[in-house]
Order: sequence, then C-alpha cells, then structure tokens
Amino acid sequence: MCATRCNSSQLSYQSADLSESVLDITFGDALRSAAATWPTRLALVEGTSDRAARRRWTFEQLLTQSEAVARALSMHFSPGEHVAIWSSNVPEWVLIEFGAALAGLTLVTVNPAYLGDELAFLLKQSRACAVIVQDTYRDRDLLATVNDVRDLLPELREVIPLSSWSSFVEGGDESVPLASVTPDDVAQIQYTSGTTGRPKGARLTHRNLINNARMFARTIGAGDDDIWINPMPMFHTAGCSLCTLGALQTGGTHVLPPAFDPQHMLRLVEEELGTILLCVPTMLVRILDVIGAADRDLSSWRLVTLGGAPVPPELVRQAQLCGLKVAIGFGQTEASPYLTHTRPDDRHPDWLSTVGPPLPQTEIKIVNPNTGATVPRGEIGEICARGYSIMKDYLDDPEATSSVIDSEGWLHTGDLGSLDEYGYCRVQGRRKDMIIRGGENIYPREIEDVLHTHPAVLDASVVGVPDRDWGEVPVGFVQIRPGHQCDVNELIAFCRERLASYKVPRIWRFAEQFPQTASGKIQKFKLRERYLNEQSTSG
Repeated sequence: MCATRCNSSQLSYQSADLSESVLDITFGDALRSAAATWPTRLALVEGTSDRAARRRWTFEQLLTQSEAVARALSMHFSPGEHVAIWSSNVPEWVLIEFGAALAGLTLVTVNPAYLGDELAFLLKQSRACAVIVQDTYRDRDLLATVNDVRDLLPELREVIPLSSWSSFVEGGDESVPLASVTPDDVAQIQYTSGTTGRPKGARLTHRNLINNARMFARTIGAGDDDIWINPMPMFHTAGCSLCTLGALQTGGTHVLPPAFDPQHMLRLVEEELGTILLCVPTMLVRILDVIGAADRDLSSWRLVTLGGAPVPPELVRQAQLCGLKVAIGFGQTEASPYLTHTRPDDRHPDWLSTVGPPLPQTEIKIVNPNTGATVPRGEIGEICARGYSIMKDYLDDPEATSSVIDSEGWLHTGDLGSLDEYGYCRVQGRRKDMIIRGGENIYPREIEDVLHTHPAVLDASVVGVPDRDWGEVPVGFVQIRPGHQCDVNELIAFCRERLASYKVPRIWRFAEQFPQTASGKIQKFKLRERYLNEQSTSG
C-alpha cells in the first residue's frame, strides 16, 4: 500500500474507504459459500501435540457437522435464546459457534479461567438458558463449578457437558428445518476484557462479525493458500471472529491449538506449514525468546499480526530480524473488534509506530475528550469510530451504551491517540491512564516504548498514582529478562537520555509477571492497587 499524504491543516477525521463492500450475509451464508467454493480444501485442524491424532475437517465437512449441531440445538432452544459456551480452544468450539449461528441462537462466550462468582455473574447477566461446558480445564472441574452456582441462575435450563457432546448432536433430527437468520440478528455476546472492573456484554451481529473478519483478512493479504495458526482464546473476538471467520471467507486453513505455548506454536508452523500467526505482543515476546534455539524449518511462516494490547516498535524490529513480516491492528470488543490496521509491506515511513489507517467502511476521528470537538491532525485526543462493525449495544445496559455510542453513531473508544498526515492512527493509551503531573500530560505508552528498547527489559508498564506535591506521578513496573540485571538508577538514566525530565518515573517496582486479561492486556488497575496497598501497609 502506498501511503498518501493528507493536507496537514485538516482536522483529525478520516473518511471511510469504500473500496470494499459491506455484505448483508450471516455466518451460515459465509459457511455455505466457503463449502461451495472450496469443498475439499482443509478448513479446520485440531492443533494438538500428536500430529498423527489431529482431527481435520474440509469446508464441506465443516458445513455438514455444523448443520448437525444446529439441528440438535434447535430441538432444545428457540431462535434468539442465549446459549453460553465455557471451554478452552477445542474444535467443538468452532462447530458450536457455527451451529448456534445456523440455529438462530445467540452464543455467549465465557472465559474458561473464570471462577464461580465470575461465571455466575456472566451467566446471570447474559440471561443464558444453557451452558455448554468443558468438563475440566487445567485441573479445574468446570462442570462442578457450574453445578455449584446453578441455584443462583433461575433462567439456566440445561447444562451440556462436552464429554457427552457427541451423543447430544446425534440426538438431533435431520428433518428439523434450520432457523431463518438475518444479518442484523445478534450472533454473539462478547464480554469486555474487564481491565477496569465488571465486564459488559457487547451484542455483536452477524453483519458486524462477518464483515470485520473479512475486511481484516483482505487487509493482511490472506488467501486460500494460507494456513492460520490461532493461539488466541476462542471466547475472544480475535480467536472466534478474526481468525475463524477470516480464514473461512478467504479459503484458508484454521489450525487451532488447545493453548498457547511458544515451542508448540513453532512446531505447528513447521508441521502444518503455517503462514499466518495471529497473537498479542506478550505471545510474540515469548516466541522470539525461543525461536533462535528452535531447530525447525519455519520457512512457510510469512506474517505475524499483532493486536489486543500496545505493540512496542522494538518488538516489531526484533520480529523483522527473524525474517517475519508484521502487521498491527487496533480495536476493541465493541467494534467486532478491529477499527484500523497496517498492511504487510506498508509504505508509511513510520508504520511500526502506528496502528494503521481505518479498515474499509470505517470512519475515524480524534476529538477533544472534554468538548467533543475534532482536533487538528497530529494532536492527541480520544479516538472515535463509526461504521458497520460497531456493536448493537451493551446487553440490558442502555446507560452504559449511551456513554460510549453517541447520537450520531460514533463509538467513543476511551483510547487516546492521533491521526497523522497519512491518515494513520497512533495510540497513546487509555484515556483513564493518562497522568497529569503538575499540569503536564504524561502518556504511559511513550515511556513504555522507551523501556522496551532497554536490553534488560522484557516487559514494562507505567501507571499514575496520587502525589501530594504534583497531583500525580508515574510509577514504572518492569519485568527483567532472564539472565539480565538492572537497577533503578540505570533505568532512570536510560529514560533521562530519551525523555523529558518530567516524564521519567522516580518510583520503580520490579515484577516477575504482570496481571493480565486472557487477551494479553496488562491490568494496570491491579498494578496501581498493588502499589497503593503497599504504601498503605508501609504507612
């Protein structure tokens, strides 16, 4: 792509690229089209460690088995009802995703790491009438957990263990007609990541998810010769939408490992001839840490796409040194999820510091968070977006919905960023995370990017804490690479050489690991709480 300069005097607004059409189709339409276009091509591979035992489905088989799932579900539930799935990444997840969509049901996706209280909250708030549950996950009895909280869930009629899934599907009636489904029907309720508190249920339609995944796949140049390795959790939009539906609509093969392990990702690339890996930055950090010692043929791997959390430019450079092309996306659950994306071989002179231009059919503007006025290009403000991918609403929460989607249909993301002269977006971090020290605005992302260039720093996060003299000050949390040493004075000196003095943290904490959401976002509120609790205890 050739990046074209805009008039630098323009306001921070980028109109929608209309080169790609928004299609009025459903999951079922996309699945049937793929089965007709690539019937014998491999669609889905179970990415287990035992290569010989991996189950495989062609597009034709994927359609046939998804329709069988839909008929079985239709005998128990009515179109429009909410059915939850609580499971890690297994092929049945994909079949249930398509089967529920074909049956006209709304699939509620649940993080398998949830404990009882979290599960009960989500199932009750989503009004789930059933939950399909993996019996055990990481030595935890998920089925027992469901039974423990079932008395709190009067709307929950059925609990379906995955251990009996085959018999459940076999109980379906082939003569049962499938539901009539429209693109505007809600396909899934995806819950926000919960970096700031209780998650909210974003209602995403067939049109939202199908088109966003296709726009993403086309943007990264995916085709029917690509093999997608997908370590992203399926309960997240990146796993069950971008990768699952992106590969579906471009004829690619979707390889689904049960969990993320860096060595296993490289093994799958070699054994399945993987070409595309979709992951969050923390995953790529771990892969690059072991890639040099891996004696594997990785020549098929052409592209890694990154999103879900801030992407340090230094990480991109490290991946390029390994011969990988990199593309970076930005979005959120409420946008199905992507709003912007760079391209492989992007010609923007500094693309690796951006998250790219808007995806087709998406408008972006940057506004003053206090006045709502669009700011001049290059100035920092809140990133807002409008287009086909914006969620219908938050389930049963009109107040929260109106707080993020205004009367003109603009989604106010809560992220701070800017638009440059090429129409590319840069992200500075969450609006709530901006630090105001003595009247000066400090953006943690800028400090974190500097820290990521330090050879001893594996990961870094900066948060603001109250200060009697300055109002707020930054605190730097740092994770040191194994085998390296670094002290506070070295970090301060390193930052002072690269940042204005007022931006340099004077308070530092070393961490063995950071609290993260399942999608790889650092939970800064927990780091802030950790520091404040420490001060309270010591005070």
